[in-house]
Amino acid sequence: MRSKYIFLLVAFCICFFAEAQNPKAKFGTFALTNANIETVTKGVINNGTVIIKDGKIAAVGTNVQIPQGAEVIDCKGSWIYPGMIDSGTTLGLIEFGAYAQATDVSEVGDVVPQVRALTAVNPNSAAIPINRISGVTTALTVPDGDLFCGTAALINLHGYTPDQMFAGFEGLILNYPRTGRRGGFDRRTDEEIKKANDKAIARLNEIWEKAVQYHKLDSATKGTTGYYPEMQALIPVVRGEMTLLIEVNAAKDIKAALKWVKEKNIKKVVLTGVAEGWRVADEIAKANIPVLAGPVLELPSRDYDRYDKAYQNPGLLKKAGVKVAIRTVDGNLNYRNLPYHAGFAAAYGMGREDALKAITIVPAEIFGVSDKLGSIEQGKVANLFVCSGDPFETKTQVSHVFIEGWQMPMVSRQTLLYDEFLQRDPGVTKQK
Repeated sequence: MRSKYIFLLVAFCICFFAEAQNPKAKFGTFALTNANIETVTKGVINNGTVIIKDGKIAAVGTNVQIPQGAEVIDCKGSWIYPGMIDSGTTLGLIEFGAYAQATDVSEVGDVVPQVRALTAVNPNSAAIPINRISGVTTALTVPDGDLFCGTAALINLHGYTPDQMFAGFEGLILNYPRTGRRGGFDRRTDEEIKKANDKAIARLNEIWEKAVQYHKLDSATKGTTGYYPEMQALIPVVRGEMTLLIEVNAAKDIKAALKWVKEKNIKKVVLTGVAEGWRVADEIAKANIPVLAGPVLELPSRDYDRYDKAYQNPGLLKKAGVKVAIRTVDGNLNYRNLPYHAGFAAAYGMGREDALKAITIVPAEIFGVSDKLGSIEQGKVANLFVCSGDPFETKTQVSHVFIEGWQMPMVSRQTLLYDEFLQRDPGVTKQK
C-alpha cells in the first residue's frame, strides 16, 4: 500500500514538473490581420483585422488602424472564430476517474444545492489546456450526484484561481427523477421502478415546498432566519433570481418536468441533456424553455430508434422553435470534440449556421453573458481562436487561442506526449 502512494507521489511530481515547463500565456495588444473573420452575429468579414487590447476586442473590420506597439499576427489564409462554449462538462472537477482523490464532482447527500462547482475547480487541471487549444475557451462545469446536487459554474479556461476563471453565470442543478431503467444492469421490476420514482417525486416536492416556505419566512424576517445552507441556496431559484438547470432525458420524464415547472411557477429554467427531446419538441417549445442538448455523438436512447436520432435531436428541437445550445458531457474529458458534436448536428438537419451558434452565441444568451461572449464584436471579451479552416472538420488545425485577451500557449500534456513519441529515442544502445 505504501509503495502505491510513493508511486503516485512520484508520478504527480513528474507531471507537475512537466506542466511547470510549459510557456506562460501572454497579455498585450495584438493585431490579427488578413483573416477571414466569422463574427457569428454579423456575418463573415473577408481579409479583415481583429484588434485585441486590454482583454477586449478593441476593433474588428477591413479598415482598422493597428495601434502602435501591437504585436501583429498575419492570419492570411486562416479563419478567426469566437471561442467555443461547451454547455456541459466536468472541467476542473475531475482529473481522472480511476482515483477518488482526483475527483471532486459530487458530495454526499441528495440535497446539497449550496455546494458550488466554482469553489472546487482546479485551475491547474491538465484537462484544461488539452481542451482550450482546440478552441474551447469557455465551459459550464457541472457537479453530479442525486436530486439537488449542487450549483454549476461557467468558467473561462484560463486563470490562477477559480474566481479569475468565473465567466459570470451560476445555475442550480436538479436531476429530475427518472421513470425508466438506469441501464441493462437495472434488474428492478416495473413495480419497484414505479415505487422508487414516486418516492423521488415526493421527496422533490417536499424539498421544494420547504424552500418556498423558507423564502416566505426569510422575506418576513428580512434575512434573519438563521443558518440553513440548503434552503438559502434554493431561495434565489424560488425568487426567480437564479436559473434552475434540470437534467432530464426520457420523453416521459421531460413531459413530467415541464408540468412540474409550470405547477411550481418557476421563472428561470433550462433543460439539460434532453436525449429524447425530439419526441416532445413541440411541448418544450410551447413552454419556451431553452435546452442544453447533448451529447450528440451518442447511441440512440432506444434500441428501435434510428441510428442517427441523437445526431438529429438538436436540429429537430431547433426546427420546433426551441432555443438550443450543444454540450458534450464526455466522460473521458474530451470536450475538445465539441465542434464535431456540432458538426454532426449540422449535417443531420440543424444546418451549419445554427450549429455554430449553438456552441457560441446561443449558450452565451442562455447564460446571460452574450454582452461579453459568443461572437466577435467590438467591446466584447477577447475569447477567440485562429484556425486553418472550418472547425467542424477534423483536418482543421488551430494555431492561436486567446482567452480574455491572453494569448494561450499551444501546449498541453497531449502535445508534449505527441512531440516526445514523434521523435522518440529509446535511450538504449542496441547491443550487437
